[in-house]
Amino acid sequence: MTTLGTLLYTMLKGRMVGTDTAGNTYYVERRGAKGRPARRWVIYGGRTEASAVPPEWHAWLHYTVDKPLTDVVPAPWQKPYEPNQTGGANAYLPPGHDLMGGRRERATGDYEGWRP
Repeated sequence: MTTLGTLLYTMLKGRMVGTDTAGNTYYVERRGAKGRPARRWVIYGGRTEASAVPPEWHAWLHYTVDKPLTDVVPAPWQKPYEPNQTGGANAYLPPGHDLMGGRRERATGDYEGWRP
């Protein structure tokens, strides 16, 4: 959730740079202070979740690149970006997890369990 202070700061000092497919909007300070780069920030389109920022915008937010990498064509082996699902309905639960029944197959092969 965006605070009132952030919205006021954005209206008074921010310039919109762009948006992403998740509905996040990215801003930069109109006039940065001398001796430091202009501040950059995001206003989330949905739930405030840092993992909802795609890599091309993450690089821009952290001053890794001067402009967002939105024009870069992804390589054929790259999967589409997905935010972190931990704690949600689509979270990965390995075999043996309590929410997956709490049982898993016994170890096989060259594994030997530690005994005190």
